[in-house]
Amino acid sequence: MKSFTYFILLFLCNESIAQYHWQNVDSLYQPLPKGFHVFVTHDSIEGKPNIAYYVSADLKEKTLNFTTQVGNGKRLTPTQYFEQEQHPLLVMNCTFFEFVHNSNLNVVIKDGKLEAYQVHTINGRGKDTFTYRHPYGSAIGIFKNRKADVAWLYTDSLETNAYASQTIISPVKDSLSHPTIKQMLQAGSFEKWKVNTAVGGGPVLLQHGEIQITNNEELKFTGKAINDKHPRTAMGYTKDGKLILMVIEGRFPNKAEGATLTQEAQMLKQIGCEEALNLDGGGSSCLLINGKQTITPSDKEGQRPVPAVFLIKN
Repeated sequence: MKSFTYFILLFLCNESIAQYHWQNVDSLYQPLPKGFHVFVTHDSIEGKPNIAYYVSADLKEKTLNFTTQVGNGKRLTPTQYFEQEQHPLLVMNCTFFEFVHNSNLNVVIKDGKLEAYQVHTINGRGKDTFTYRHPYGSAIGIFKNRKADVAWLYTDSLETNAYASQTIISPVKDSLSHPTIKQMLQAGSFEKWKVNTAVGGGPVLLQHGEIQITNNEELKFTGKAINDKHPRTAMGYTKDGKLILMVIEGRFPNKAEGATLTQEAQMLKQIGCEEALNLDGGGSSCLLINGKQTITPSDKEGQRPVPAVFLIKN
């Protein structure tokens, strides 16, 4: 009986840290340049069906141009961005956004210029109606020297640069709907984040190669939503200078049911990411390579229009 119990415990432990087997599918998305590869897995997630893709792009490969594009007040589908941008190698959704004004809720930086800003204010509810919380959202950026970084940011339309903290900071709580720049920056150790390209999202999933999800500090998902399964989009980078872009299909019962934030983080860790963050998921999750879809978007209408995308041009 003891040996049987040990076998069951060992089986459950192995299931909880299942290794995903990734297959190279470069041949399906040709032509592809040097330093750019596509992988897929159909391995189940804790017994549930799963489809996930990731791209590995060599940051040091000079023929690859890592950039962004915003909709300038409009939302476009990834395929519309693909056509508008003269057929880039890769198009992927990124920021969270609101539908009323088609506004990004996270930072977007293109050629060193802030194209969209972090939203830092969350209104209180109930007895805290007159209280506001001001979280520092996360983003991934690429410097001119082609090194990547994940950090927590403060941005302001009066400033030309984003300010970054390399350590997580708890949100500021006060009665001001719009705190001053000084108030936001004095809460931590910030430096100007002079990246060439960046997109925001959150929460951070990996730090120093280990799973450390900063949802409680970034205030992205409330309650037990961190454990809900959804389509996911994420980005990270490895120690040897590979940018990782991942999408996980979801909301298709018996085909692909999606992943929790923790499961998403486990995938990124197994690939070898040093730092990584979650981006907007759900019906927004979409990754195109040479204009071809990888996962199937979960919205019944197909690709969801979004106000910003991350691009790789060749």
